[in-house]
Amino acid sequence: MSFNSLADFLEPIHLASILGDAELKEGQLGKNINYYSEEMPDLSVVDLVIAGCNDLRGNGDISGRDAGIDAIRKELYLLYQWHKDIRIADLGTIRSGATAQDTLAAIRSIARECMELGKRFLLLGGSHDLTMGLYDAYRQKEQIIEAVGVDAYIDLSIDNPVRSRNFLMEMLTGDPNFIRHYHHIAFQSYYVHPTMLETMDQLRFDCWRLGKVKENIEEMEPSFRSSELLTFDLSALGAPTFWEGSSPNGLNGEEACTLMRYAGMSDKMKMLGIFGYDQSTDPHHTLAKQVSQMIWYLIDGIQVGSTESSLNQREMFLECHIAFGAVETTFIKSVRTGRWWMKMPDQKYVPCSYNDFQVAGNNEIPERWLRLQERS
Repeated sequence: MSFNSLADFLEPIHLASILGDAELKEGQLGKNINYYSEEMPDLSVVDLVIAGCNDLRGNGDISGRDAGIDAIRKELYLLYQWHKDIRIADLGTIRSGATAQDTLAAIRSIARECMELGKRFLLLGGSHDLTMGLYDAYRQKEQIIEAVGVDAYIDLSIDNPVRSRNFLMEMLTGDPNFIRHYHHIAFQSYYVHPTMLETMDQLRFDCWRLGKVKENIEEMEPSFRSSELLTFDLSALGAPTFWEGSSPNGLNGEEACTLMRYAGMSDKMKMLGIFGYDQSTDPHHTLAKQVSQMIWYLIDGIQVGSTESSLNQREMFLECHIAFGAVETTFIKSVRTGRWWMKMPDQKYVPCSYNDFQVAGNNEIPERWLRLQERS
């Protein structure tokens, strides 16, 4: 399918109505993003493709109102561009279909085309279940992937009829299934039934409690580096100043931006989504500003990651040979980005953290090593 035919699924961008009284200045992103207005952008020359989707039906909202994604778009366009080597295209907003499944089919079609072109695709969405449109692009190709979810909740509630609260059950356990591994980041324990966490552990999935994330956010980076799909629910953000009804606890703005930067640095991660925006609960556009800054840090991460050396270029890595327990292995550190990898018994290098290296140096087995061995 060509992108000209995909335009049937998209509402073009009307810049004047989005910006209102604001005016773009030289150097701002809105002056440099190639957006779909009258003609579809040439995606062969871009690094990041963005689209919005206003569908809220997955939250149980059947009123037909829009999430108001253009509020994020406005704030993004007003930010200054510091990464001129990263080229961006904005395809506008995906039309909500007659049914929620029609919307997912449109998302899947656009995501699949971006995937075929080797482009990163960022979806700015309403309800969190729109993640399935991104996952379906991999499922259609029968490509086995790892995924990262950032969310205060774990959306496995099969007794909850609201789709955005149960879609993970299909994604993680559906048959056939193409999820090799799932990392859940920043869940809040009081929102999660203990048996749900036990289920995740039985499936050998990694779940990181909010407190652990805040304690050492650098430990999250390897999960992003090994994954192809990111689904970020804005419920993970705390502080009621963000929007009405948000949790008193959660990630702060800087932490959310750090995680998005990790996502950008990952050369494997091609499908990304930020979900849960609803302009009706964001009267002062505080949350829209936050999401726009998260996207800015995603772009920053893409630029940093583009400088990384191939693992075959050993002169660009520091090698450390370590023995812990009865195991002898090698850790390598990138000279350019400071990221770490460790060699597993199958001789493959996997992403790890500096903390893993330190633990091994103390003759202890890193927990990440044990979890990987459990799944092998």
